[in-house]
Amino acid sequence: MASIYQINKGVSKPIMFKGLKAQYIAYLAIGLVLLLIAFAILYISRVNLFIILPLILAAGTAIFMITFRLSHRFGEHGLSKFIAKRNLPSCLKFRSRQLFLKLKSK
Repeated sequence: MASIYQINKGVSKPIMFKGLKAQYIAYLAIGLVLLLIAFAILYISRVNLFIILPLILAAGTAIFMITFRLSHRFGEHGLSKFIAKRNLPSCLKFRSRQLFLKLKSK
């Protein structure tokens, strides 16, 4: 009795959709939902439709372009690494040696 098993070859690969990698899919979805909410708020507040449509279309195009550019530039984990590296201090300054002397005495 030979058993047939399927091999999952893409188990450790990141999720990709139309060129977007990993968390950028969620960023795009959140941006589109916010655009939908903005459209609804503007429409309910009786702003002219000829003003709303170009505004929403321009914002949607910008969201798509920025999301795809970030996905292509940084990849799966690169954006979080970039933000973390920006938050590192350039140098550490100590005004006394007491901290290091206490470490040595223990």
